[in-house]
Amino acid sequence: MSSRAPSWIDALRTRLGEGLSRRGPAPRGRARFDLRGRLLLVGAALGVCALALVGRAAYLQLISNEFYRKQGDERFMRKVPIATSRGMITDRNGEPLAVSTPVESIWAVPQEALKAQGRLPALAAALGIDAEALNDRLIQRRNKDFVYLKRRIGPAEARRILALGIPGVYSQREYRRFYPQGEAIAHVLGFTGIDDHGQEGLEYAFDHTLSGRPGLKRVIRDLHGRTVEEVDLLRPAEPGQNLTLTIDRRIQFLAYRELKQALADTHAVSGSAVVLDVATGEVLAMANLPSFNPNAVGAASRDAHRNRAVTDVIEPGSTMKPLTVAAALEAGVITPNTVFDTNPGWIPNGRWKTTDTHNYGVLDVTGVIRKSSNVGSAKIAMRLTKEQMYDFYSRFGYGHVPGSGFPGESPGNLPKPDGWSGTTKQTMSYGYGVSVTPLQIARAYAAIGNGGRSVVPTFIKGQTGESEQILDPKIAAEVLRMMQTVTEPGGTATQAAILGYHVAGKTGTAWISSNGGYSRRYNAFFAGLVPVDRPRFAMVVVLKDPEPTLGYTGGLVSAPVFRNVMEGALRLMDVPPDDIDTWLAVQASADAKRARVAGRPGAAVAPAPALPVVAPPAATPPVVMQRPVSAAAMPPALDALPSAGGAR
Repeated sequence: MSSRAPSWIDALRTRLGEGLSRRGPAPRGRARFDLRGRLLLVGAALGVCALALVGRAAYLQLISNEFYRKQGDERFMRKVPIATSRGMITDRNGEPLAVSTPVESIWAVPQEALKAQGRLPALAAALGIDAEALNDRLIQRRNKDFVYLKRRIGPAEARRILALGIPGVYSQREYRRFYPQGEAIAHVLGFTGIDDHGQEGLEYAFDHTLSGRPGLKRVIRDLHGRTVEEVDLLRPAEPGQNLTLTIDRRIQFLAYRELKQALADTHAVSGSAVVLDVATGEVLAMANLPSFNPNAVGAASRDAHRNRAVTDVIEPGSTMKPLTVAAALEAGVITPNTVFDTNPGWIPNGRWKTTDTHNYGVLDVTGVIRKSSNVGSAKIAMRLTKEQMYDFYSRFGYGHVPGSGFPGESPGNLPKPDGWSGTTKQTMSYGYGVSVTPLQIARAYAAIGNGGRSVVPTFIKGQTGESEQILDPKIAAEVLRMMQTVTEPGGTATQAAILGYHVAGKTGTAWISSNGGYSRRYNAFFAGLVPVDRPRFAMVVVLKDPEPTLGYTGGLVSAPVFRNVMEGALRLMDVPPDDIDTWLAVQASADAKRARVAGRPGAAVAPAPALPVVAPPAATPPVVMQRPVSAAAMPPALDALPSAGGAR
């Protein structure tokens, strides 16, 4: 290889030499310019920089790439929730009470939608909203990537909206709650909100169980927000668990229908009805009026949402008397044969009087309950100490939360004995000075019918409530037989009688407290058990403020509701009759009348009364019976009217 420098270097040197010759000789002491060295130095520096850039790029791409990969994914990859259906609520027989149906929700990317400004009026018309309001909403959220336009609509409506082809408008799958029974069971179930979470009732109490767990998936979306690929399933959707209630929708509908009819007939302000299974504490029905449609919650007033049977406290009136009698029997201060002189129909009670509607004279303990004597009840209470009365009422659940698990249960109000005045025992013995809920009354009566064993009420099938023996079975049976006379001739609730069955119960007609005193308006009660031989159902009916001119006593307005509901419940549950003798007597009388009528030309012949179809025990031959006729034709007996300090 020649050591001669390249020609271009020679040319450069010549040019530089000429330039120097023009300028004169080079300054003394300055080193000669080394162009080659400098060029090599610059080349080396550029090579090092290039190598550093390549190394850095390799490091970021191959080794430390997590941050930039994440940043890139965020620009086109999204985590999208997968909607899941809420668990179904059914009655005890598996009939649906609350189901979730798939719906669509329309949403938009505001910036994209605003680009099609001229098409927004058509979108607003399809959504059923004001065009200006839609435009303002999009402008206010223009920095967002997501905004709901309309939620929970039908799939067909969603398709019509998407068919407009407006940029930035999309839909997503959601679920909406539907209640087939409507307002008949609204207070028990409650309802869900816009996000399908329980707001009231059992929907709220068991929201965690019913809600399930939404899924999650990773998808790739284009710049218009459309999903172009599903990348990964991060978490599968878990549907909510189903919930089976103790409610029987057939009995529930009967209770609601009869209660509604009673309010229409009496012009009462509100009403409640509770049906319990005596042995298990299961709530078979719980109806309230006014009600609301849970499928259109916004159409009803907030006051109509309240489940009055568990939240509203009322003074129980004469429904307290069987408990007073039971307390005295347990304490041994009376026997079933003890008599009380109620003459002249009243006794002093502080600055008031405890009075009866009539002067019943001398009554035994059964007569006190049958005639609903305030005077007799007060005289029984005088034989008890304050502590004995308080302890007994407390054992029956008064003053304590029933424990059914329903949200907002009220414990009522049972004052402590140290706060009682000299007349408290008298007034409390017939239901004043203590406040309870209809559910608490039903639970107390169920304990009497269950041989003195109290069971915590429950709404969930298969959930066994705690039970406790709170009364001697013999005393419970004695009180039950006393209450049976209330529905028999001479009692205050003959309209609660059911042909073919012995019915035990107690009426109540209590003044409504107002402004520190009592108004001339009433709460009408009936609490009953059927059949007496082996009680299956306990039911409480409360009507608040019925119109006095249309009837307002418990025996007149509440007892018929009990009868009509229990007639249906006994038939539906195949409960055998325990009073066939009465049915036979009525049938014989009807047969004789039919025979007389049949002898008249052209006369219509009424059918004989019939008993319900009942499946007898397997060990006996099958016996087919038919449904009984209504006992509505029986002569009514008005519940005794309350007076100052008294209730009937």
